Amino acid sequence: MSDDEIILSELSDKELVQQMHDDLYDGLKEEIEEATRILLDRGWAPYDILTQALVEGMRIVGIDFRDGILFVPEVLLSANAMKAGMTILRPLLASTGAPKQGKMVIGTVKGDIHDIGKNLVGMMMEGAGFDVIDLGINNPVENYLEAIEREKPDILGMSALLTTTMPYMKVVIDTLKEKGIREDYIVLVGGAPLNEEFGKAVGADAYCRDAAVAVETAKDFIRRKHNSLAAR
Repeated sequence: MSDDEIILSELSDKELVQQMHDDLYDGLKEEIEEATRILLDRGWAPYDILTQALVEGMRIVGIDFRDGILFVPEVLLSANAMKAGMTILRPLLASTGAPKQGKMVIGTVKGDIHDIGKNLVGMMMEGAGFDVIDLGINNPVENYLEAIEREKPDILGMSALLTTTMPYMKVVIDTLKEKGIREDYIVLVGGAPLNEEFGKAVGADAYCRDAAVAVETAKDFIRRKHNSLAAR
């Protein structure tokens, strides 16, 4: 393998960022950690490393995932490599008050223990600069309500892989309506058996086919939210 010949510390900044895109694509965790540290040592701002190297790299992964060139196992490796870089950057980002896209609470609904799709969405959202609070699997409505109260997110994401657990999404959304807080949150739903009609039927803002679509949809809704606030 010719990769062995590449010495990351000898690359220029531009080449190194390009190499990070390639290494993310290939899911090379240790290389991403090393490159992240090199850029920090060279005086790069954590936010610039996040956006130019990690987020941009994951954007490329997301496009190829959407187009069927990459598949879930490969994207999970990429997301894992990105997380390694994020682990180094997160405390530094927090202390520099870097701009955030927004905040998302995500979880698989009650009765459902599937989490690969949800994890992928969470990782891709993190990679796009969102704060993600993952509630895990099998969440009753109370878990969502507590998390919303505690975290004050912009987005609530719900996932289901079983047709029997899909209707529970409506239970959660109806509860938000009863409490008069439905309009305060962007509600995104996803999972293999769902479709656009189902998303509309349960009252979600959007159904997201996969993690790449979820990221684009979330960004779009956040942009619209900011625009409507600015117009007031």
